[in-house]
Amino acid sequence: MTEQKLLDGDDNKKRETSHFMIDGMNCKCCPVFNTLGIIGKKFTLLLLRNMIFLKQKRFNEFLNSIEEINPKTLSIRLKELEKDRLIKREVFNETPVRIEYYLTEKGKALQPILEQMALFSMKFCCEMVFENPDPAKIDKITSKSFRKYSTA
Repeated sequence: MTEQKLLDGDDNKKRETSHFMIDGMNCKCCPVFNTLGIIGKKFTLLLLRNMIFLKQKRFNEFLNSIEEINPKTLSIRLKELEKDRLIKREVFNETPVRIEYYLTEKGKALQPILEQMALFSMKFCCEMVFENPDPAKIDKITSKSFRKYSTA
């Protein structure tokens, strides 16, 4: 991993970069930082969540189900996901034109990450996640439990 430290100098601040190796390979950047750059923008994970777990694929489905997102931001995020090859866009020659978004293999590979994020929250922040957390049930929650995710 790469760790960047800001060193205080005179008026000039210099960046010092420490390089680490993973399995004998030099890292150009921190893999966590790199992944965060791809999926860390506001609403991106929620879009991926909706595509992976709710099987949504249409612009209006995303717009109606992701709280506080506006059409402009949604459009930008979808274009970014397409550019990063996490999703593909399919245009159907109909009247009116229908556009659907599908996860690529690269996008589908994020499912375990989203499951682990959900598990963390369900187990360690259960009071914030559940209306009536049942400690016995919370101890039994697995990633398989989250695959049954749905909106009420």
